[in-house]
This record gives sequence, structure tokens and C-alpha cells, in this order.
Amino acid sequence: MTAVNPMDSASVLAAFGALGVLAVVFAESGLLVVGFFLPGDTLLFPAGVLCAGSAQQPPRLALWQVLVCAAVGAVAGGQVGYLIGRHGGRALLARTSSRRVTDAAERAERLLARYGYGKALVIGRFVPLLRTVLHPVAGVLGVPARTFTVWQTVGGVLWSQTLVLAGYTLGASVPHIDDYLLPLVALVVVVSLLPLLPELRRSRRERHERDESPS
Repeated sequence: MTAVNPMDSASVLAAFGALGVLAVVFAESGLLVVGFFLPGDTLLFPAGVLCAGSAQQPPRLALWQVLVCAAVGAVAGGQVGYLIGRHGGRALLARTSSRRVTDAAERAERLLARYGYGKALVIGRFVPLLRTVLHPVAGVLGVPARTFTVWQTVGGVLWSQTLVLAGYTLGASVPHIDDYLLPLVALVVVVSLLPLLPELRRSRRERHERDESPS
């Protein structure tokens, strides 16, 4: 039996199908450190493509199963991430040696402060790396549980269903699109990273200003 690589969306989908979507999205939506390195956008979009059939080939995944598993994984993962943050999340963040995790946690805190809880929890779902730490950080900061649950559910359902349906629509309209899954995944990665560019420019500018300011 071939070993499954949890960081490879094709491997996960081939081995576990819709249940693999549920497990990976759950982990990526709030399990600090572990979920940080798992595919999210790059799993949901190909899963949607594989739900589209053609005259030559039936669908390899059931659309309704992928949609349900994606939504359940996103919402349940967000809630668990919040609970992790409420009960020891600050200590966990302090102990991590990953600079990427701590940088993402700082961005999540700034996002919550800048946009408010509701808008930040929805926007953050669409930003890779950030969505994994956003929910634990919300727990650490004491975001009210009811407010968090409502808005993270909205964000989780919107994010997961949009990506799956986008993949399904493309798969249903372009013949043999699954032959080009690797370039499509690369494109999804590039597009999903675009929201990070303004934040990176702002961080670079602030760092430059600090370096130039007199001590």
C-alpha cells in the first residue's frame, strides 16, 4: 500500500476522498503547528474538479459529500482552534520555534484589531497560513464565544464551498481539466497568496522606518 503524503492534495484525495477533505481542512483550520503545513485551498479546488464528470469519465468524487465534509471540517476545526487558544494557546505560541507561526499569529492579531471580529474572521479564512492561527489567536484574545462561532462559521462555509464549487464549475466546463491539476494548483497557490502582499509591504515599510529612526 502506497504511503499517503498529507501535504500532497492528490495523495490525500486518492486515498481518502471526501473524508480526507474533512480531516485536512479540520486540521488546517485551527490545529497550530500541525495544520500550518497542510493544504487547504490546494485541496478544496482539486476536490471540486474531481467531482465533475464527463461523457468519457464519471465523477471520481461525489459533490455533495465533498461540500458537506469541507464545511464540517472548516467549522469544527475553527471551533477547536478557538478552544485551544482559550485554554493554553498563548503558552503554545510562546513555545513554538517556528518564525512563520509567530509572524502569522502577529498578523492575525493585527487583522482582528483593524477590521473587528466579524470581518476579520471572514477575511482571514481566505488567507493561507493566517487562517490556521487566526482561530487560536481569537481564543487567546478573548473574542466572545458567540460572536466567534457565528462569524467563523460564515467564513468557513463561504471559503470551503466557494473553492469546491469553483473547481467543480471549471471541471464541468473544460474537458480533461484534471490533466492539468498541477498547474491549476500552482495558480491557486499564487492567487491565494495575493492578500498577503499588502501586509508584507506594510511590514517591510515599518521595519525600514524602525531601522532608520534614531535610537
